[in-house]
Amino acid sequence: MRRSPTARLFVAVDPPAEVRERLIAWARAAVRGAGGHTGRASPVRLLDPELLHVTLCFLGARPVEEIDSLGAQLATCAGPAGELSTGAPLWLPARRPRALAVELRDERDRLARLQRDVVTALEEVSGWQPNGAARRRFHPHITVARMGRDATDRRSKGSPIGRRERVLPPTPALSFVPTELVLYRSWLSPEGASYEAVASHPVG
Repeated sequence: MRRSPTARLFVAVDPPAEVRERLIAWARAAVRGAGGHTGRASPVRLLDPELLHVTLCFLGARPVEEIDSLGAQLATCAGPAGELSTGAPLWLPARRPRALAVELRDERDRLARLQRDVVTALEEVSGWQPNGAARRRFHPHITVARMGRDATDRRSKGSPIGRRERVLPPTPALSFVPTELVLYRSWLSPEGASYEAVASHPVG
């Protein structure tokens, strides 16, 4: 029996271009200050600024025919997202870090409420079932860099790259208000992921 084609999907809100550029500039300086570098041979790969986003819900591989109904469902959960501001740098996951991220402060929990609405709304039109991460308390963040296997291996050899203990400079004080929910399709390749916006709806 032939399987239906699938698409790797997630829902996110996007920071404005200026915020993305400043976060990548911070990440570049942070990596260099920790004794690393950001060239092609670096074990730490900075993301392209246009890839930065705040994930609300990761659906994983879903049948392509669900895209239209999932996208249309965004209109049912378009409450205000509220202002978000940058917090501390984060190593994710905590025990074996593979990414550098910046936490976001959601002072009035508006984005958290919107995230719960998104999870519920998408459940209603899809066979998708949220995993534990989607059900736990939402911790918004923006990933700015990813670490390859080299970084993980070097931790045990005393390299500053990939060590949770290294001190990072304070993140820039930035804030923004999300303006739309976006359903993204993720395309994976050896060079990294790229994202295609397949549906969106204003919030606020």
